[in-house]
Amino acid sequence: MGSQKSQRGIRIAIDRGGTFTDCVGNPGTGRMEDDVIIKLLSEDPSNYEDAPLEGIRRLMSKFLGKEIPRGEALDTSKIESIRMGTTVATNALLERKGERIVMVVTKGFKDCLEIGNQSRPHIFDLAIKKPDVLYESVFEIDERVTLEDYAEDPERNITEVKPRDSRNGGEQGDLVKGLSSEAVRILRRPDEDIIRKQLQEAYDRGIKSIAVCLMHGYTFPDHEGLVGRIARDIGFQHVSLSHKLMPMIKLVPRATSACADAYLTPAIKKYIAGFQKGFEGGLGTESVKKESGTKGARCEFMQSDGGLVDVDKFSGLKAILSGPAGGVVGYALTSYDSKTKTPVIGFDMGGTSTDVSRYGSGRYEHVFETTTAGVTIQSPQLDINTVAAGGGSRLFFRNGLFVVGPESAGAHPGPACYRKGGSATVTDANLFLGRLLPDFFPKIFGKNEDEGLDVQASEKLLKELTDQVNKESGKNMSADEVAYGFLTVANETMTRPIRSLTEAKGHDTSKHRLATFGGAGGQHAVAIAESLGIRQILVHRYSSVLSAYGMALADIVDERQEPDSKVWAEDGDVKQTLKKKVDELKGKSRKALQEQGFEDSSIVYEEYLNMRYRGTESALMVVKPEKQDVEKEFDGDDWAFGKAFVKQHQQEFGFALPDRDIIVDDVRVRGIGKSFEGLGKTVDQQLKELKPRDVKSGDKEHKRSKVFFNGSRHDTPIFKLEDLEVGDKINGPAILADGTQTIVVTPGATALILETHVVINIGEKDLNDSSKPDTTKEVDPIMLSIFAHRFMAIAEQMGRALQKTSVSTNVKERLDYSCALFDSAGGLVANAPHLPVHLGSMSTCVKRQAEIWRGKLVKGDVIVSNHPEFGGTHLPDITVITPAFNESGDKILFYVASRAHHADIGGILPGSMPPHSRELFQEGAAIKSEKLVSAGKFNEERITELLLKEPAKYQGCSGTRCLADNISDLKAQISSNMKGINLISTLIEEYGEEVVNFYMVNIQNNAELSVRSLLKEVSKRFEGQDLSAVDYMDDGSPIKLKVTIDSEKGEAVFDFNGTGPEVYGNTNAPQAVTYSAIIYCLRCLISEDIPLNQGCLKPIKVLIPPKSFLSPSDKAAVVGGNVLTSQRVTDVILKAFQACAASQGDCNNLTFGFGGNVEGEKETRGFGYYETIAGGSGAGKDWDGTNGVHTHMTNTRITDAEVFERRYPVILREFSLRAGSGGKGKYQGGNGVIRDIEFKIPVQVSILSERRVYHPYGLAGGEDAQCGLNIWVRNVETSNPERSDKMLNGSDGVIEDAVFEERRINLGGKNTAAMKAGERIIICTPGGGGWGKVGDEKKLKEKTRDPKHSWRGGSHASREETALQA
Repeated sequence: MGSQKSQRGIRIAIDRGGTFTDCVGNPGTGRMEDDVIIKLLSEDPSNYEDAPLEGIRRLMSKFLGKEIPRGEALDTSKIESIRMGTTVATNALLERKGERIVMVVTKGFKDCLEIGNQSRPHIFDLAIKKPDVLYESVFEIDERVTLEDYAEDPERNITEVKPRDSRNGGEQGDLVKGLSSEAVRILRRPDEDIIRKQLQEAYDRGIKSIAVCLMHGYTFPDHEGLVGRIARDIGFQHVSLSHKLMPMIKLVPRATSACADAYLTPAIKKYIAGFQKGFEGGLGTESVKKESGTKGARCEFMQSDGGLVDVDKFSGLKAILSGPAGGVVGYALTSYDSKTKTPVIGFDMGGTSTDVSRYGSGRYEHVFETTTAGVTIQSPQLDINTVAAGGGSRLFFRNGLFVVGPESAGAHPGPACYRKGGSATVTDANLFLGRLLPDFFPKIFGKNEDEGLDVQASEKLLKELTDQVNKESGKNMSADEVAYGFLTVANETMTRPIRSLTEAKGHDTSKHRLATFGGAGGQHAVAIAESLGIRQILVHRYSSVLSAYGMALADIVDERQEPDSKVWAEDGDVKQTLKKKVDELKGKSRKALQEQGFEDSSIVYEEYLNMRYRGTESALMVVKPEKQDVEKEFDGDDWAFGKAFVKQHQQEFGFALPDRDIIVDDVRVRGIGKSFEGLGKTVDQQLKELKPRDVKSGDKEHKRSKVFFNGSRHDTPIFKLEDLEVGDKINGPAILADGTQTIVVTPGATALILETHVVINIGEKDLNDSSKPDTTKEVDPIMLSIFAHRFMAIAEQMGRALQKTSVSTNVKERLDYSCALFDSAGGLVANAPHLPVHLGSMSTCVKRQAEIWRGKLVKGDVIVSNHPEFGGTHLPDITVITPAFNESGDKILFYVASRAHHADIGGILPGSMPPHSRELFQEGAAIKSEKLVSAGKFNEERITELLLKEPAKYQGCSGTRCLADNISDLKAQISSNMKGINLISTLIEEYGEEVVNFYMVNIQNNAELSVRSLLKEVSKRFEGQDLSAVDYMDDGSPIKLKVTIDSEKGEAVFDFNGTGPEVYGNTNAPQAVTYSAIIYCLRCLISEDIPLNQGCLKPIKVLIPPKSFLSPSDKAAVVGGNVLTSQRVTDVILKAFQACAASQGDCNNLTFGFGGNVEGEKETRGFGYYETIAGGSGAGKDWDGTNGVHTHMTNTRITDAEVFERRYPVILREFSLRAGSGGKGKYQGGNGVIRDIEFKIPVQVSILSERRVYHPYGLAGGEDAQCGLNIWVRNVETSNPERSDKMLNGSDGVIEDAVFEERRINLGGKNTAAMKAGERIIICTPGGGGWGKVGDEKKLKEKTRDPKHSWRGGSHASREETALQA
């Protein structure tokens, strides 16, 4: 267990998981051979109340040599320490079984958590399900502070304020210095009496836990502190203040974190209190210090950040990843060698999901914002990606593809082999192929829980699947091949997050080791490693209980953090001030660790600054450089945080911005109390000293079995792990097993037994496996499924590369971009759709450019275009296309493209989204087809001319107002495309050019078949019905549609005849937009995943009347077509199919800013801001609409309220739900939102919106929703005839000041206004229509799907929610 610093008694480490509780105990010797391992069920109420307590009782009985009866208090004087990881918090969050809480928030933000970032979890779900909020009720407090300065200020003005602690009365002034050194203006102070009354009301209702999060509380905590004091006075038992938990900017994640803490901490405290009752003498640091009575035992809990904390300080917020964190600590400390520095990927495969993580450079990798069970939390957590694929993942053959998960058989009924009538799962495939051994599995199944795994049940279901595969694909595959195919696809599903975790951070997967643990890891490790190019796998002796073992080895940690806002400077006061702040935090950490019994010599510190470039939101937590790096790279400067940041930024994002300031957002110290001096010899030391000896055939074998590998069954030896000795080397194929784990060693691989690990080495032969298909004569459904994954993964990774390397808020924060790959003719192969409006439209663009440049492109060329006539949607969406050539450079193999929304590209107004544009030139730079890069050289001069100079030639128009950002984002698009090309080149190296091209074509054929079968089904559903609909734009232009389906061929005609003519306005939509809307609607109507590519449109004929506003001329304005008309086209298609009532039908595009370079005038430096605003979604035949969410053709996020005020000269007065705006009905439509923005300086404000005249329709008797409304709150001078006369006549007398009054002016749907300081815009967005007559009784919806499916998939699923769906 490792040698501990002091020695007194029994040491116990426990991981209480969802199914099993693992316990590792040591009698106090510290020697590994004396460890005792116990595995017991987490829930077994007929035998014991609490699994960890039962585990401790059994371990103590064993160590003390006497049976301790159940129920007897355990003697803590014999225990040195107890360390635990627990799923209590995670389960309470998943099942929504925490404490009743009330949330307190600033006035205007009561719905901030319900709206969240306004995006929907699954873009193709018409019945949108957002996670429920955790609070029971919410109180708004009439208080307000804001930041005085704004980051986008071109003049960089900074208001100087004296520090508040000078106690010079400035504390009561309206302008104070925040904790982050920013100037904070107090706009309104809270009223104590009102707060007391509000909180008392909640307390009287029986609520005893409270979460407080006020605007800018991270830097100005006074008002939060006041609410906290009043709450404690009233008697609230738990008070969570957001600034105490995590003083970081961002209102929504901080408020969610405060709620999660208030919701979970009481549940944890309740659990701990019950647990402590089982001990005589108590637990925790305080009990150890007791002078009288039985001496207590140390008891620490594992936190989500990989550090232990004393039982008395354990909180809900930090407990969410408590169990998985132990596993990361376990493999990090047992598999990483600080001398060789080989990084390790952790692969923890369980029953329902797989956790993937990485450990390199001797430090844990933390993330500060994660989503678990639909709750976005701001707190340091280990970077663990959970993917919804495990042993219990179910197997399906759908639409010609092998599909694994995300549905899981769970623990009940479990896999088919568990004898409970379950479905076919990954576990069944392993069992059927001989890779799982029933002899080594506990006999706990069947009626009397005394039978083993049921091989026949697995065989029956897999044979049924084989029949289905052969019938639908026309193949003649064996059950072995089908089962192996499912395992191959399962492995591909699990390698996707591993690639994203490592490659997205600039690391090469093949330079890692794979440390596998968890119940099912050993059966898949070799295949996963091969797929990633990894050559060595480490399986720890305790791999099945590694989380518990990790607890035993972990350190005690004390985390401290404070906000800041300084601009980094290599010399001067800044460094000294930051050093002082770090030293203060270190002092607090030292004190906390000393109280827990640590000497100064056992305490080490990690010092961090959270840094970012000005104008970006991608902060990096930069650790203080280590001694060897200081000498080698930073000229002996041990505080070279600036240089370390630039280096890390370059590695992670691929670029640096040398001309931008570096901002320090936070100062962080991690104090670590070291528990262990050494863990014995590392793997590398053991490998160096070991002399391996081959185990001869027949030696030490337990038995032989027929196991399936690469196309056939092999006679395979089975070894019991306990029969093997250190130094034994086993050649594959072989299986090594004991009661807790099964390790599959494939042919060509070898397993070597060390004292602490089994090391599996993969030979060259395996990495370049000859069994890869070389045939392109016929489609192999397994390979088709794998290529569907690979192509999609490439598009996803391009998207992540673009998000990381871009500088603009639009791409980085709002995710307004899409990436895709295309075949050599420009046909769409795979598209990672963040935005449905880009789905079908990019291929129109790529096809057109491929035709224009045929035969004229060379290696290293990159094309740029945004013109609607050339497949563009609207001008701000710029598409960058890169052709990929064969090695000789004479043939284009495929294209990759990325499309991103640029914040400004010139035109008549800042933001390039003018509400009144009549001609295309007024909307900014229009690029038909240009080379952005020629043979590897970036044409900066030409792109500057196109973006800056060309648009300014037109009357009243400016060139782009943010050229530097445009160029940075275009370069990011180029590097994202290069990422795609490199990934496909790797695929071609692996499978060959012919095979990759073959499957690029066939994945499109597969999508075509899927759509044909959908259309056949739909024609049955709507037999005899007229599939037609009409709806109107606010200017009265009709969109008319008639759908005709040929039920035999599975083809459809979408006929838009009768649609209105081109408009002298900007709601004209290029044809590509209609294609996108059709693909999106078809995918919504199919209730399962299909590859979204060119094939989807092959069975569809689209008739768009020429010269209509869905087929405009090349000079027509189109900016509203992409964001408004696209939504109406979607409404019309869904109405024709009677799928759901209308959603808000609008994106509510708001832009504001100032500056520009109109020809003939002096250039003004300024800024532009653009956002789209959520509304209500439509109700359906068995669901209510959703409030405050983006619908249909968009899914961009909204800038967080605090970040919004820090970056721009605004005060967000309100962002809440618009009660009653959804249509009434049997099922209610969702409500829109109210967004009220006050401007602190004069700016030009524009709104481009729809559904301000025609209401979002209800269906089946449901009522229409309310229209939207845009209000300008304007300060207008009051009429004063006397004053006017005096001014006209040049009076000598005193002319009194003008008096202004506030007027509310309706801006209409599309308008622009020059707003003065102090004026506001209030946008009230439309709701969604209702379904069914009011008063009709709702049918109880059959529970066919987990209502939490859209956020239960784990952290990887929630981060990549959109990218993973297509």
